[in-house]
Amino acid sequence: MVERTAGRQVGLKRAFALTFVVLLVELAGGLASHSLALLSDAGHVLIDVFALGLAWFAVQQARRPADQRRSYGYQRATILAALLNSAALVVIVLAIGYEAVRRLAAPEPVQGGIVVVAALVGIAINSYVVLGLRGHTANLNMRAALLHVTGDVAASIGVVIAGMVILLTHWLYIDPLLSIGIAALIAYGAWGIVRETVNLLMEGTPREIDLATVTHEITGTKKVIGVHDLHVWALSSEAMALSAHVVVDDCPLGDAEHLVRDLEQRLCDRFSIGHTTIQVESCHPCGDIEHGAGAHNHPHEHVIVTSSARPRAAGSGGPAR
Repeated sequence: MVERTAGRQVGLKRAFALTFVVLLVELAGGLASHSLALLSDAGHVLIDVFALGLAWFAVQQARRPADQRRSYGYQRATILAALLNSAALVVIVLAIGYEAVRRLAAPEPVQGGIVVVAALVGIAINSYVVLGLRGHTANLNMRAALLHVTGDVAASIGVVIAGMVILLTHWLYIDPLLSIGIAALIAYGAWGIVRETVNLLMEGTPREIDLATVTHEITGTKKVIGVHDLHVWALSSEAMALSAHVVVDDCPLGDAEHLVRDLEQRLCDRFSIGHTTIQVESCHPCGDIEHGAGAHNHPHEHVIVTSSARPRAAGSGGPAR
């Protein structure tokens, strides 16, 4: 786990530096060619530089140990970063769409040669960055960062095609039309990440977990009668936790502990659930208690206190007996 996190940090650091180089190249090319398309792509890359820096910061935060304020650690920093990155992608889509509509209404002349060269440099550098990040897509934060850079490559390809068409045919409408297609592709990927991050932040069951299968795995254990109050949630896009009340036959405490250890190992092996909390019940199972949102998962005994004190006589100043 530590080695994987260190590898992500190195990959994001490299991606941040190389993407910043792409930003400088496209900014210079856009100014030299008077190409608004290239300058828009440079703005796209500027947001990506911010996104990669945010993802890098999130990976560093995730390595911090748990403390009294964050008993689960800081792993969810990567989910928050993925959500912010996805929001930035939505802003990019809106900006590209607005610019595309404006260019369809009023096409502008472009020096296609400079545009093609600058975009090709961007494609070469960003393709190398994509190859470096591709091995870490199990992490939601890294996947959002990869989507940003992949969007850069797609946008640069569109700029190259537009530049070549403009050089050969002088048809200026190709630029906004390709931009709309690129925006749709980015929007599709961003929506998938937003949906998954919101589910994780809402403590939703991870998409790769089927609660019915988990229940069957637990109840299929020897001495287990039933299970209730079962919850599976994600601490990060790679770390999952489970809590459950398991009802067992009457057995010695040592046997119950062995049963819990066996369940923990099997749940980890089959479902990759690394943090498991199991409450064993036998004599007083709480299966009939309300386990909905906001409800307590333990019974409350209402103790009625009766007083045997006699009422004091009128005018008496002494204490009641």
